[in-house]
Amino acid sequence: MATTTVPQSSPRTFPSSDLSRHAPRVFAAAEENPVDVTRRDGEDMVLMTKREAGARDQLLQIAAQLIAVATDDRGTLTDRMSDRFEWMLALSEEDRRVCAKNLLDAARASFATGQSHRAIAEMTAWRETAVALAAGLGASPVEWLDEPVAVERP
Repeated sequence: MATTTVPQSSPRTFPSSDLSRHAPRVFAAAEENPVDVTRRDGEDMVLMTKREAGARDQLLQIAAQLIAVATDDRGTLTDRMSDRFEWMLALSEEDRRVCAKNLLDAARASFATGQSHRAIAEMTAWRETAVALAAGLGASPVEWLDEPVAVERP
């Protein structure tokens, strides 16, 4: 009989005694994904990396902004998104429309899967693009070489 491995979508669970008896194993698991720590005489806890906690905080901040956008009834979605994320104003009107859709799609995927990095990466990529455009990058024509240039190996 073949054995299949089911990907783990929920946190792994460890009894609190494992924190003292098998700390390296618990910490290694928490570095991969948040883990539940069960306690007999108290409320269960979650152990996660500071990076993971920060990413979750960022995702909640994005969610708060998107809820504000969704509850505002003035203007188009693109206008409301640009009002909340002012850096979007550095983008062209078409890019703002695409950005708004991409940010919403990425946020929905992050919320649905519990993977905050998707929304954060999309937000960061668009923001950095807007910053580069505001700095004048991309305004100069690109000069392509007709022939490839060989460079020495570093």
